[in-house]
Amino acid sequence: MDRDRILLTPGPLTTTLRTKLAMLKDWGSWDGDFNAVTAQVRDQLLHIIHGHDTHVVVPLQGSGTFSVEAAVATVVPRNGHVLVPDNGAYCKRAAKLSQMMGRQATVMHVPEDAPVSAAQVEARLVADPSITHVILIHCETGTGVENPLAAVAAVCQKHGKGLIVDAMSSFAALPIDARQMRFDALIAASGKCLEGVPGMGFVFLRKAILEACAGNSQSLAMDLHDQHVYMGKTGQWRFTPPTHVVVALHEAITQFVEEGGQSARLARYTDNYHTLVDGMAALGFVPFLKPEVQAPIIVTFHAPDHPNYDFKRFYEASKARGFILYPGKLTQVETFRVGCIGAIGRNEMQQAVNAVADTLKYMGIPSGKPAH
Repeated sequence: MDRDRILLTPGPLTTTLRTKLAMLKDWGSWDGDFNAVTAQVRDQLLHIIHGHDTHVVVPLQGSGTFSVEAAVATVVPRNGHVLVPDNGAYCKRAAKLSQMMGRQATVMHVPEDAPVSAAQVEARLVADPSITHVILIHCETGTGVENPLAAVAAVCQKHGKGLIVDAMSSFAALPIDARQMRFDALIAASGKCLEGVPGMGFVFLRKAILEACAGNSQSLAMDLHDQHVYMGKTGQWRFTPPTHVVVALHEAITQFVEEGGQSARLARYTDNYHTLVDGMAALGFVPFLKPEVQAPIIVTFHAPDHPNYDFKRFYEASKARGFILYPGKLTQVETFRVGCIGAIGRNEMQQAVNAVADTLKYMGIPSGKPAH
């Protein structure tokens, strides 16, 4: 196959040639030119959430989970108590990392096919005044469900609780406006809806809480307050930065702005989503979620009810046809996932549907219809 395989995953994503080409130059990590790129990226990120008046943004090396862990360690005091509404795999990860860092964590169980209820969050906060922070996964990538960020933010502000938002797979696609909602920390990463490459995360921290964050983290590498102070003094990263990732993100953000910003990106992803779901429905596939709770980021489909179906074979056959799918994250029912994000559009999504149709034929499966 002449072209790269198209990644229908929640990240890493298919990137543009311009983004790839940006990584061909080597950069000195302490050089003034690279420091200028870092400063421009931080400024551009704040523009996306309209956050210059209320927040700073602190980049961090590593995957998105590194930044989630860093945000919790930095923002939540060591005697803090977090509430984690749990409707999927990444909620469970947030609760686990909080507990492993010694923070008290209470899990609020929510069905995997339903969004978090802001009213239920409020009830928990009223019932247990010891809770200091809420961790909300904006788009739970395990299923694709969108959780109500604005409503939960309003509840947290009403009750004087801190809010930490994992916006890993929603940032730059779903609307997030720091002028209209209050959050102490919001975490995202380079290799998601900004369509950069993986390797760095970034955390928006509310200016009003910055001073209180000093000394909270038990990790040197993941201390965002220390990273922020050092960057403010020197313009540099404390430790070796992912230079090529940073310049690729700078180029990806340039293209994001050229496309028309968040609203334009959401429109393209929404069109991708409809192309995918309509095409897969014609093959008999059924999404796990109802449309009204589904974010146009990644779609979970029920597996076909046929003895010939095996995800590994299905995956390899789709890969041979140029498309990389994603395994399901659910434990109760067999599923697989297809992403709608990345530097792709309607044509690529239709080609993906055609590849799945050809894969079913190859495997001797007449329909994608599930068992129920």
